[in-house]
Amino acid sequence: MSKLYPSAAAALADIVRDGQTIAVGGFGLCGIPEVLIAALRDSGVKGLTCISNNAGVDGFGLGQLLATRQVRKMIASYVGENKEFERQYLAGELELEFTPQGTLAEKLRAGGAGIPAFFTKTGVGTIVAEGKEIREFDGETYVMERSLVPDVSLVKAWMADRAGNLVFRRTARNFNPNVAMAGKITVVEVETVVATGEIDPDAVHLPGIFVHRIVHNPTPEKRIEQRTVRAAR
Repeated sequence: MSKLYPSAAAALADIVRDGQTIAVGGFGLCGIPEVLIAALRDSGVKGLTCISNNAGVDGFGLGQLLATRQVRKMIASYVGENKEFERQYLAGELELEFTPQGTLAEKLRAGGAGIPAFFTKTGVGTIVAEGKEIREFDGETYVMERSLVPDVSLVKAWMADRAGNLVFRRTARNFNPNVAMAGKITVVEVETVVATGEIDPDAVHLPGIFVHRIVHNPTPEKRIEQRTVRAAR
């Protein structure tokens, strides 16, 4: 059965609701599901908890949801590049759960693997560990981190077949596989769609069992956060 939907709006229409936890793939602006984020904005849902490595930039990526005040809480490892995020956080209008980058990746991977929690040394002795269980193993101190299982995951891949088997391209294969695995419902935005069976099984980065819906976006904008070029000689 094909998992392909005619548009991002159609793919989200009956699954997004106020107060949900939404995980979004990407790193900076690399590998973000652009049209799915825009469709989430246009849906008007609010009170969201967003899990993402970062919060986009002003006016693009998750920055769009911050501008429309649809996000209640961010779970992220980096929040630079976004003045509206800074303003809302300092004004007490936005909750933030700061999470070390590797810990965030593992919290998502563990959620997708059915592991409810794990112990890590990262964050011990810092505010990251406040209110969390601390245990000692072999003379070393560890903090317990709960895994993340979002209600909906929004993911960007390069290619999918109609069964949802995914191929990611280069650095866009960042948080996207872990985000896809973790979601109760996972919607994927792809640039290329092929027939089921056309992708070599050895080339599949993430099997279709983790993917529920696919949206075709053949011409993503792919903005660059800070474009730096060498001066002409």
